[in-house]
Amino acid sequence: MARCLNKVMIIGYLGRDPELRFTPTGKSVSSFSVACNRSWKAKDGERKTETDWFNVVAWGDLAEIAKQYLSKGSMVYIEGRLQIRDWTDSNGNPQKSVEIVARDIMLMDSKSQNLDKDLEDEEEFPF
Repeated sequence: MARCLNKVMIIGYLGRDPELRFTPTGKSVSSFSVACNRSWKAKDGERKTETDWFNVVAWGDLAEIAKQYLSKGSMVYIEGRLQIRDWTDSNGNPQKSVEIVARDIMLMDSKSQNLDKDLEDEEEFPF
């Protein structure tokens, strides 16, 4: 039988401090956003940069660790899975959002020698 795989890894900068909440059953959940810059040279030779934003959710002990150690502007490595969540907005309209459910989080400094040279050459994300 074929196996499925849902795995995502990103390295980027926190766009906001993690927000820690608790479910009605007392389980901790933390959410935050991560910005990942990507750049390329356009055909005219001009350097272009775009930023992709990812919503990240961490549960349990990982949620509490994220709240304690991460802050806006921190460079992080996130490993987890993609999840599509259905929800209803305040006007009663159905919505969908894609988020990363974190399994591992690693705090990195901005000049980590473990990063690819391409990532080190990126302009630091302006917060």
